[in-house]
Amino acid sequence: MEILSKVHAKNLIRWAESKPEVLVLSADLTSSTEIDLFRDTFPDRFISLGIAEQNMLSFAGGLAREGFRPFVHTFAVFIYRRAFDQIAMSVAYPNLPVRMFGFLPGVMTPGGATHQAIEDIAVMRALPNMTILECGDATDVESVLDVADSVNGPVYVRMLRGEIPRLFHASDRMRFGKVRTITEGTDIVLLSSGICTEEAMRAVKVLQSRGLSIHHMHVTTLKPFNDPAVLEAISRTRCGVITMENHTVVGGLGTIVAETMAEAGLGRRLVRIGIPDTFLHGASKPYLMKEYGLDALRLIAAVEHLTGERLNISESELAETYLAPVHSLAKAEAL
Repeated sequence: MEILSKVHAKNLIRWAESKPEVLVLSADLTSSTEIDLFRDTFPDRFISLGIAEQNMLSFAGGLAREGFRPFVHTFAVFIYRRAFDQIAMSVAYPNLPVRMFGFLPGVMTPGGATHQAIEDIAVMRALPNMTILECGDATDVESVLDVADSVNGPVYVRMLRGEIPRLFHASDRMRFGKVRTITEGTDIVLLSSGICTEEAMRAVKVLQSRGLSIHHMHVTTLKPFNDPAVLEAISRTRCGVITMENHTVVGGLGTIVAETMAEAGLGRRLVRIGIPDTFLHGASKPYLMKEYGLDALRLIAAVEHLTGERLNISESELAETYLAPVHSLAKAEAL
């Protein structure tokens, strides 16, 4: 599998070259959000607003009112926790096209509770007019700018940085409101998002070798969430539904799927894999994913729970299915 580096940094320059109305905003995390290349290439279209996220979001709303297309960049946790009122009143209420890119969501930062955006989906999806997207691989990162820019209103993007695997072919681009079907099956419906999709793909390979039929879908549009392919798959499932996300189980993908199933009257068992309802401590991404049960072993345990079958899949067997065996030593999750 291909591993790419600084995908957003390179893509943003190419994408924005012919769009002079696109302005890029930073809150003193310019290199940490990979926009230093944009700053150096288009200095007249880059605005550094210091460590003042509330001001940055209101400023972005003002730019949008004047016909510019502001692209806000900072860590995910600093967007919605520090500037929620400004987002609500200066961006979402007037329904302005401000694009907010939140880096290091969930367990991707070693910074501990102060830096971990574990409830950003739950908070942002409660805002009227807000659209929420999440990237899971390099192809998502390369195509999310087009998707976000096509929305007539504010967009919040859970973004990846550093070295990123390419899970999907470069031509299989993110589509607004549509899930990607990775495998088709009828025993279990599995919906994964963000970095959990790579881990889920590892587990599905082994589960299929045990004869299980898994319908695995990758979710990139979290709000609105209305792709009919999801309910169609759930209506056919034999054992139940599993969601897997890099976010607290309260208010994220698992909650969204539960609400969708209930409103459609689909009575199926549901297991939500995600961060428990707790604050995390700081550590590396692989450690936190294992510690808080966002890994392939946790997914297999959920499948065993729904099917009632003991699969006897070991960690060493899963190790043979690593999709990205040669990640470099670069610490993509570092601050």
